[in-house]
Amino acid sequence: MPLRYRALLAALVIAAAAFAGALYLGYRGANAAAGRLDTPAGFVGTALRGGDLQGLLSPQMLDAHLVTLAYRQVERVYYKPVNSQTLLRGERSGILAYLKTARVTHATLPAEQASGDQLADSQKLDSVLAYAQGHYGKRLGKSGDTQLTQAAMRGMLSSLSDPYTVYLSPQEIASLNESLDGGNFGGIGVYINQLRDGEVLLQPIEGLPAAHVGMKPGEILDSVDAKPIKGLTLDRVERLIRGPEGTPVSLRAHMWRTKRFQTFTITRQIIHVPTVHAKMEGGYDYIRLSDFGETSADEVRKALLDGKAHHAKGYILDLRDNGGGLLDAAVKISSFFIPHGAIVSTINRDGDRDESDALGTSIAGLAPLVVLVNGYTASASEITSGAIQDYKIGTLVGTKTFGKGVVQSIYKMPDEGALKITTARYVTPLGRDIQHKGIVPDIVVAQDPDPGIIDTPRDKQLAAAKARLAKAVR
Repeated sequence: MPLRYRALLAALVIAAAAFAGALYLGYRGANAAAGRLDTPAGFVGTALRGGDLQGLLSPQMLDAHLVTLAYRQVERVYYKPVNSQTLLRGERSGILAYLKTARVTHATLPAEQASGDQLADSQKLDSVLAYAQGHYGKRLGKSGDTQLTQAAMRGMLSSLSDPYTVYLSPQEIASLNESLDGGNFGGIGVYINQLRDGEVLLQPIEGLPAAHVGMKPGEILDSVDAKPIKGLTLDRVERLIRGPEGTPVSLRAHMWRTKRFQTFTITRQIIHVPTVHAKMEGGYDYIRLSDFGETSADEVRKALLDGKAHHAKGYILDLRDNGGGLLDAAVKISSFFIPHGAIVSTINRDGDRDESDALGTSIAGLAPLVVLVNGYTASASEITSGAIQDYKIGTLVGTKTFGKGVVQSIYKMPDEGALKITTARYVTPLGRDIQHKGIVPDIVVAQDPDPGIIDTPRDKQLAAAKARLAKAVR
C-alpha cells in the first residue's frame, strides 16, 4: 500500500478510536454461565465498528496495519510515557513466542532499532510483521497471518509490563461485552474467577443449571469434557463450557483446598447473567454484587428499594470477590448512597484530572450501611467502597482490598477485536491513590478466602457486619 494511504488509514482509525474509550475497571476474569465476571458490552461511549473499515480493505491489508494502529494508540493514550524501542522488542518477542508454540523451529526475525520518529518506527513494526508473515504465514495455515498479527500486538502490549493493557480478540471482546451487558447465551450458570495462582474457580448461580446438579461455591475446575484446562486462557475455558442450548457439558472439579474430585454433567440453557443477589435476613437488606456491569445499577437500585419497602433496619452491600467492571456503573451505584460531591477522580499522564461527581440520585434512609470487602474486591468496587469510606456514609468490614487504582479504556479495532489500554490512574474523593495499596476496612475481620464460606453460618465477616448494624440501630 502506498505510504500516503497507510498514513491516512492510521489517522482515520485512531481518530475514530478516540471516541471509543469506554472506561473499564477490572482485574481478573469472571463471566457467568461459563462466562467471566476480567474480563471481562455495554461499553459506554461510541465504539468504532470493525465493519466501518472492513468493507474498504481486504483482510490482508487490515492485518498489515493493525500493529501500526495499536502502536499509535498506545503512544497516544497510555497513562505513562512509552518507549518505542520497548514496543519494537515486544512485538518481536511476541511473534517468536507464538512461532515456538506453533512448533516452527529455528524462526528468526530482524531486530529493528527505534529512531524516535513515530512514522519511521511504525514502519519498522510493519516490516517485522511483514517478514514474519512472508516467511512463516503459509506454514501456519489459513489463519496464519492473522495469528501472527495478534501475536505481534499481544507481544507489543505485554512489553509494557502492565497486565491490564492487552489486545482482545474478536471472541474475547464479544465475551466481555456479553458479561457486562448481562447478555443471554448458552451456558450453565456459574461465575468463573481466575485466582492469583492461575486456578479457575467456579461459583454457581442460584436457580441455574450448575446449581441444580449440586455444584457448590468454591469448586476448582480441572477439566471440561475430559480436556484439562491447566494453562488455558480464561476465554478458552469459557468457550469450552458454553455451547448450544440443550447440549450437555461435563465438568470435573474439586472443592477449594481439597482434592476430592467430582464430575458434573450439566445441560446448557440460555442464561441471563444477574449481577445482584439480594434478600432480607434478620431485618437487614443483604445485597451481594458480583460485578459492575451495564445492568448492575438498576439491579442494585431495585434491591435497595425492596429493602426500604420491607422496612429494613440496615443495609449490607457485599463487594467481596467483586473484580470490577464499568466506571459508569461504579459512579451510578455510589450515587445511591452519596448525595453530592466527587465519587472518583481520574488522572492521565499529563496530570489532567477528570472528576466524576455524584449524580443526584441518592436514596434517602439507607442507613446504617455496612460494605463487605476482601482481597478480591478490586477496581470499580474499590471506587464505591473508597467513596463510601471517605464520606463516612457506611462502615467497611473485612480485609484489605486488592489495590487496583488504574483505569482502562477500550478501543474497538477494525478486525472486530479491541485494545484495552490503561489510560489513567484514579484517586478517591479524599485523594487517596490505592494502586498496590488497597483500602483498609474500618473493621478488620480476617477470614479464609474460600468463596464457599460467603453467606453461610461460617461467614465471620457477614456476622460482624450484622453485629455492627445491630449496634447502630440500638
